[in-house]
Amino acid sequence: MLQQTVPRIESLRVKNYRALRDVELKKITPLTAFLGSNGSGKSTLFDVFAFLAECFTDGMRRAWDKRGRFKELRTRGSDGPIEFELKYREKPRTPIITYQLAINEEKGSPYIETESLQWRRGSHGKPFRFLDFRQGGGSVITGEMPDEADTRIDEQLDDPSTLAVSTLGQLARHPRVSALRRFITGWHLSYLSADATRGVTESGPQERLSETGDNLPNVIQYLQERYPDRLDEILSILSDRVPRLEKVDAELMTDGRLLLQIKDAPFDQPILAKFASDGTLKMLSYLTLLYDPEPPQLIGIEEPENYLHPRLLSGLAEECHEVSALSQLMITTHSPHFINEFRANEVWVLYRDDQGFTVCKRTSEMQGINEFLEAGAKLGQLWMEGYFEFGDPLTNSGGPRRR
Repeated sequence: MLQQTVPRIESLRVKNYRALRDVELKKITPLTAFLGSNGSGKSTLFDVFAFLAECFTDGMRRAWDKRGRFKELRTRGSDGPIEFELKYREKPRTPIITYQLAINEEKGSPYIETESLQWRRGSHGKPFRFLDFRQGGGSVITGEMPDEADTRIDEQLDDPSTLAVSTLGQLARHPRVSALRRFITGWHLSYLSADATRGVTESGPQERLSETGDNLPNVIQYLQERYPDRLDEILSILSDRVPRLEKVDAELMTDGRLLLQIKDAPFDQPILAKFASDGTLKMLSYLTLLYDPEPPQLIGIEEPENYLHPRLLSGLAEECHEVSALSQLMITTHSPHFINEFRANEVWVLYRDDQGFTVCKRTSEMQGINEFLEAGAKLGQLWMEGYFEFGDPLTNSGGPRRR
């Protein structure tokens, strides 16, 4: 794949979001994996990206209600709003842009307490906010390169639960705001289910795999019609991983429905996807997602190892590294086989402290890990042999080792 420039999140800070009382990830890499025992907060951290994406695509109130509102979302025992801070670059060597969002609730209704975008144009001087909103009202500086000396435009939104970036980002006169809106609305958070891929769908090509993969036949149809070479590449990789697999087809039925069929050698007739193995369907789905001709700029995958043979995870990790030139990938996992192919700065380990709050630490910052890797060890092996400072579910509930 050719390298291209895409927006990259460089740091993330979350406060008061479920078990994430105050978590900060710095120097986030294009490919990032999150490890931890059950209940450590991996899925909650993954859900931060899903929540933000849904706030932009479905509206903040709907994303809020879906997760049980303040009662379930705000960290237990904490006061104040739920806060998010993203620092990202639109392209390499462009200024870091900081997006801050604080959400609060009053009389059962959510509202945007504060929302801002800021950057520093040059190498000197203080950062300034070119979008600054509080409870539905605020100001924004227009133009390609907002400058602190430029004129601010005051705006008032109808609903204090409406995101200013989502609303103003639809206007061409706010290109920097629009760029963030396009970035976040284009995120793809994958909750692939092998059962979902077995269904019969209405015919019609679709460009992108859904969260659950239930439109896999439609995406295969799209690739057959528009990108046959890309589909051949996907199936070539799949056939190397699945013995005797020959062909995958999206077959149009007379009633307008679409069937996914898989042909194995030496048999003449293909079988329906609903009779294929879970592993075959999940590997096909992951390859379809990762080799999308126009991939999402951020892809999140939860526990890709489920239903896959451990020997296949090395190849999948290689694909993830290759695709990270085109997309930023965030992956949760329990698999040492998968993690064996990662670098120490790409892996974060999570655990819950004595108060029940999530703590995160990068493996490259753990004592002795870099030295072991230089001597030829692999991350997954070190994890399973207990060399990580925490993350072992059988030791002190996953917390730091007691010495």
